[in-house]
Amino acid sequence: MPDLIANIRDRWFHIASLSVLFLTILAVGLTGNYYFLAAPFGYLYFVLMGINWKTAYWIFLFTVPPSVQLFFAGGTASLSLPDQPIMWLFLALFIIMYVRNPRIIPEWWWRNPLVFIIILQFLWTIVSVIFSQMPFFSFKFLLVKTWLLVCYLVFPVWIFREKKDFVRGFFVLLIPMFLTIVIILAHHSMYHFAFHKIQRAITQLYYNHVDYSTVISMFFPILTVSCWPLIRKRHIFIKAVYFTVVAIFIVGIIFAYARAAVVALVFAAAIGVAMRMRLVNLVMPSFYALIIFFITLAAGNNRYINYRPDFDHTFMRRNFTDHIIATFRGTDMSSMERIYRWIAAVRMSKDRPITGYGPRSFYYYYKPYAVTSFRTWVSRNTEQSTTHNYFLYMLVEQGWPAMILYGIFMVVVFHQAQKIYHRFRDKFYRSVTMGLAMCIAAGFINNFFSELIETHKVAALFFIPVVLLVILDKKSRDEAAGLGVV
Repeated sequence: MPDLIANIRDRWFHIASLSVLFLTILAVGLTGNYYFLAAPFGYLYFVLMGINWKTAYWIFLFTVPPSVQLFFAGGTASLSLPDQPIMWLFLALFIIMYVRNPRIIPEWWWRNPLVFIIILQFLWTIVSVIFSQMPFFSFKFLLVKTWLLVCYLVFPVWIFREKKDFVRGFFVLLIPMFLTIVIILAHHSMYHFAFHKIQRAITQLYYNHVDYSTVISMFFPILTVSCWPLIRKRHIFIKAVYFTVVAIFIVGIIFAYARAAVVALVFAAAIGVAMRMRLVNLVMPSFYALIIFFITLAAGNNRYINYRPDFDHTFMRRNFTDHIIATFRGTDMSSMERIYRWIAAVRMSKDRPITGYGPRSFYYYYKPYAVTSFRTWVSRNTEQSTTHNYFLYMLVEQGWPAMILYGIFMVVVFHQAQKIYHRFRDKFYRSVTMGLAMCIAAGFINNFFSELIETHKVAALFFIPVVLLVILDKKSRDEAAGLGVV
């Protein structure tokens, strides 16, 4: 009987394989579209998931950095290939696994404060979707958030178990990310690394230069802080390769021409120092106090009006040095456009303070709330971008509860990281903890000037480090209890 079942299974596998191959050839022949050639690879990956989904997950992580953006419907819809369809498969797999065994997720994962806050955030997202002014776009956002959390916050619990898994995960992300930097630098060199050509050099590998700079600046602390202990006792050739990779990352960050990425690395370094000195619990409250002070100062007697730009002289510079100078002079278009939208977001929030307008609704409602004296040449916003600040993004689209939860989460994540770092005696896990915390810190600053946490590449470098801290918290407690770590 088992032989009969095996024969039937093999027969259907051969029939299905030949059918996929035949239909692929037919589709390419009839349409001339070579994208159909990806179908056999997709089929083989689907089969692999049924045989060994853990191996499939490692392949999935490898595809995240080099995935390309394909736009449809005049640029209003997009699909990231190949990672996005793979995330759909893992979401379906998770549902099947959870239905079969609701206790498959370990209890220590549920009990961790970081996971608890993220679950609260997700539940509040559902509430904001229910009361959304744009239900269709908000529901799409909820679906994206769901498969991102499943792929990046849940599955790693079953994948990252030993030191070798952390090392493998590092290289699985590093190698393709490094290749994307090399490709983009090669393209950019054809334009003589011109500031105004960076967007063209990126091609379809990233949404824009902000997304690109955010990804590589977030990974940089892991590359330097977490990886160096593995390299320092290696052969001179290995060290040479390592420093070459680090140098290429630095060049990539410089020629990404994103100010936030540079500030993010400075803030990440500050978090690292504060963790070592057990002072990290002071960083985020101090940061919030400083922001509240400046907002109060600017709002008093409408002082912010005094900083309105000169419309005719506020434009995008073609040189990065001029761009930085214009930033300090208040004549840089991108900076002034941010303020234009920040003011609109604050004024919007007064009308729907609890549930917000709904995810992905800002663009459709903000212009009547904007102060026209802050208008710039790009205020028509043809690309339909949003607030350029994750706090305000949460506030205006999901209300005060969402923004407060995000603020609390950032305090707790660094507090937890510091405890884990000093609880560990294992040097490997100490360096990994430090690098992950600095990665999240870099992401925090980048998202203070944008809202990229729900994009697939930035989400990977935000939620995976978070869940790895959860795993390391468990390991550090086991080590402290004398159970040992692996």
